[in-house]
Amino acid sequence: RVVGVPEPMSPCAVVEAVMRGISDGRWEELDGFYADTAVVEYPFALPVPLRLAGREELRRYFAAAARLPLRLQVRDMVVHETTDPEVVVAEWDYDGLVTATGRSFQVSNVQVSRVRDGKIVASRDYHNHVVLAEVTGRLAAVVQALSTSDPAG
Repeated sequence: RVVGVPEPMSPCAVVEAVMRGISDGRWEELDGFYADTAVVEYPFALPVPLRLAGREELRRYFAAAARLPLRLQVRDMVVHETTDPEVVVAEWDYDGLVTATGRSFQVSNVQVSRVRDGKIVASRDYHNHVVLAEVTGRLAAVVQALSTSDPAG
């Protein structure tokens, strides 16, 4: 430890800070919790999995999320440490509100994150994308895309 240089946040604290930022609507700050070369994967995104590489892509992703008519409040978050000191597993629910319609919803989430030197370097996020597509009015388009896609890839 270097005197006068603060210790980096722990992996649990980093993930908790990201979720607080989402709950508080501070989307423009979220990319700061990620390393420049971070990779974030959404394996269950619909109609196809999503992979974001690098802080600039994450910044654009969070800016787009900020423009959605959604408010998300994290509830019942638990962050589990693992035998790898860099890896944590977070579980939580979102209490959501579609601000354009007043519709409320809940969605469950799991995220596996690798945090090094206080920055997320890799994350695999598992959200219920069917619920998210439905409440944002995208479900019909997602179903259409899935029905016309080639299952062989």
